[in-house]
Amino acid sequence: MHKRFGFIFLFLVGYIIIQFLWWETLLVKQSNDIIREKQKLVALNSSNPGAMHHEIDELEHRRMMKVYMFAGEGTVFLLILLYGAYKVRQAMRKESELTGQQKNFILSVSHELKTPIAATKLQLQTLLRHELDRDKQKQLLNNALQETNRLNKLIEDVLLANQIENSNLSIHKETFDFSETTQQQLHNYFGPYLDKGELTMAVQPGITVLGDKTLLPSVLINLVENAIKYSFDHIRVHVSLTKEAQAIVLQVKDNGSGINAPDKDKIFEKFFRSGHEDTRRTKGTGLGLYIVKQVVTAHNGRITVDSNHPSGSIFTVYL
Repeated sequence: MHKRFGFIFLFLVGYIIIQFLWWETLLVKQSNDIIREKQKLVALNSSNPGAMHHEIDELEHRRMMKVYMFAGEGTVFLLILLYGAYKVRQAMRKESELTGQQKNFILSVSHELKTPIAATKLQLQTLLRHELDRDKQKQLLNNALQETNRLNKLIEDVLLANQIENSNLSIHKETFDFSETTQQQLHNYFGPYLDKGELTMAVQPGITVLGDKTLLPSVLINLVENAIKYSFDHIRVHVSLTKEAQAIVLQVKDNGSGINAPDKDKIFEKFFRSGHEDTRRTKGTGLGLYIVKQVVTAHNGRITVDSNHPSGSIFTVYL
């Protein structure tokens, strides 16, 4: 559908340009013919050769001025037309990309919603149908809790993105222990990775921050979740929280697939998925880094992304 509209648009623009050049050529030709006929009349009716040549020269000067005027005005009009066509085409391309991203988002959200629901349902059914020992029951309940947290986070991300989009994001700042919150969130959401040593942390104790106690943790959770997701089978993620002279620095470092250089300026856009093939095969909503950027900006902070050598990425948040 978009390709057909694009072809029709280009055809119309091409037709308008051709017609414009054709009519401008005819207008110049008509003006030249009129001036030349006037010159012939002057030559036939004038008895003074000096005055005749002067009048003919004056008519020739007027002819050239009209040609310049037509050419100048036509060039300006053509440039405006081409610029307008370029902007319209650019808007159409962006709309097409956004439509595709929204479709992918709906498909991804559907999958992301079904997966934790199905997993939790299976674990609860197992608990109801089988007599299991206490350790096995605890393991299944922990798994169900992890899936519930995952589902809750997804819903919170969608609602938060909607608030940001509609400029309804409200920040309720209070002073709280960011060190304690960081450790608590990592244990709550990523406990199994900590237990296996795939996720490590170095949190400087006693760091307090003035910010939203419910929004700032979403920055940490989204960054760590992305780092784990795109590390695939070789998870090595390190989280550090330190206080420098002028800022609180939260850093998430991984050894995953990394980010293509052209995508580094786009990864914080809503619905954007990196062009890296491994990234595209991984499920995701394209909201995580968008939310991170918006929440950090709302706290007057900034975020940077750098390549980690030999592979992976380093996200650094300054508050």
